[in-house]
Amino acid sequence: MLIVTGASKGLGRAICDRLAGSGATVLGLARTKVEAPFETVTCDVTDYVGLRKVATELRRRKVAVTGLVNAAGAASMNLAVTTPENVTRRVVEVNLLGTIFSCQNFAPLLMRNKGGSIVNFSTIAVALGLKGESVYVASKAGVEGFSRSFAREMADFGIRVNCVAPGPIKTDLLKGVTDKQIDEIVRGQILQRVFDPAAVADTVELLLSDKAAALTGQVVRVGGA
Repeated sequence: MLIVTGASKGLGRAICDRLAGSGATVLGLARTKVEAPFETVTCDVTDYVGLRKVATELRRRKVAVTGLVNAAGAASMNLAVTTPENVTRRVVEVNLLGTIFSCQNFAPLLMRNKGGSIVNFSTIAVALGLKGESVYVASKAGVEGFSRSFAREMADFGIRVNCVAPGPIKTDLLKGVTDKQIDEIVRGQILQRVFDPAAVADTVELLLSDKAAALTGQVVRVGGA
């Protein structure tokens, strides 16, 4: 089984659809109820106890978990000094703590299976140091640092840990971003265009597969930076 957080929409849903369409058994986690052709469960990644309950149930069912994709995320484009406290907390809690909590609860299931792959999500904004995304960048930079260290911790168990760091992707997250802001980000990329969710799903599917058996502790920047 492959576990994917943020499964209700955007990149998370695109990844779930791609993996399930390729024949994988997928469990999608989302804050809201999801109608989908794969198994779903309602859970917020910031709810450590809730995640633990999901992991306990999978352990009880003796499900063999081979992969984890932490696609749940929250974004805010605003200057750090004008970002409200509640927004700052939410962005950091979902992006950084949510990723850590998910790994803490589900990685032991991969360890029982003696192998597998974990894919966490960063953003190309970390590499570009984008103005107006300080809080978002801080949360995702934390994910990158956590992933590099966690990759070393998991290596002895045959588990790989990598990050995917996309540039602008055609999802709902772009609705609150102006064309000018998108253009500024795209100009900083090596491949100067906005990508479809399918491009990210391709990358995630590769990192979960044995074709990426030699990759761990890496950050794959979709679009290049």
